[in-house]
Amino acid sequence: MKLATFDAGAGDHVGIVDGDEVVDLTAADPSLATMIDLLDRGPHQAAASSSQAPRLALSGVKLRPPVPHPPKFLAIGYNYAAHLDETHMPRPTRQAWFNKQQTCIIGTGDPICIPAIAPDQIDYEGELGMVIGRRCKNVPNDKPAVLDVVAGFTIVNDVSVRDWQELEPGMVVSKSFDTHGPTGPWIVTTDEIGDPLDLHLRTYVSDDLRQDGHTGDMLFDIYEQVSYLSSAFTLEAGDVISTGTPSGIAWHRPGMYLKPGDTVRVEIDKIGTLENPVIAEPH
Repeated sequence: MKLATFDAGAGDHVGIVDGDEVVDLTAADPSLATMIDLLDRGPHQAAASSSQAPRLALSGVKLRPPVPHPPKFLAIGYNYAAHLDETHMPRPTRQAWFNKQQTCIIGTGDPICIPAIAPDQIDYEGELGMVIGRRCKNVPNDKPAVLDVVAGFTIVNDVSVRDWQELEPGMVVSKSFDTHGPTGPWIVTTDEIGDPLDLHLRTYVSDDLRQDGHTGDMLFDIYEQVSYLSSAFTLEAGDVISTGTPSGIAWHRPGMYLKPGDTVRVEIDKIGTLENPVIAEPH
């Protein structure tokens, strides 16, 4: 299933994308007001009782970030070997994580803003995103155990302000400027993904192919990631985990940084396309 948050003119609703339609679960059951409500209920259980839910044309709704306000938005750094080579970083001996603030999150179609305070080194990072489906702690590093707590997968663009990042080892601020967390277009449940480590990822900037990677090339795969994080703290339904970016970023390549007028498009097999125009920050 494809689980979406959308606005058809009455505020955010959640539903199931079915072809060129979206099944409006919130209209049928107002207790399903947010994606976290849907995850708590169980998407398959909600789908089983959705026969009377209204159907809307997908073209007539505005897709919002699948989880507009996740409890946590976590991202791993330096998780593809070729990406390490281009950033001149040594191979990590353990996972390196940072927080992106939830206020940076936007959906597909929303503009990425070039901040007036830091306009020169705005970079893209196409990534596979995981969405946690239920509260969990100490999840074993085991495929069935991890997929049991993951609701599904989405696309993340980990937009980064590189000059600020070089001055800030923790990366929290440089990765969290407003609009610098595009996610979407929806969540695809694990049963439709198959092997999440066998997905092709491509990032285009204004139709120029910049990143062409494969999720099987992660240094720390998604099972290691969930196990590692949950060994330290509880993961909750709706947490968004961004799993790292392959090579092809603009860092150290000055002519490739984002500028107003660009469009960034991230495509991942079996999920879809996350596309965002780039504009100057409005005054």
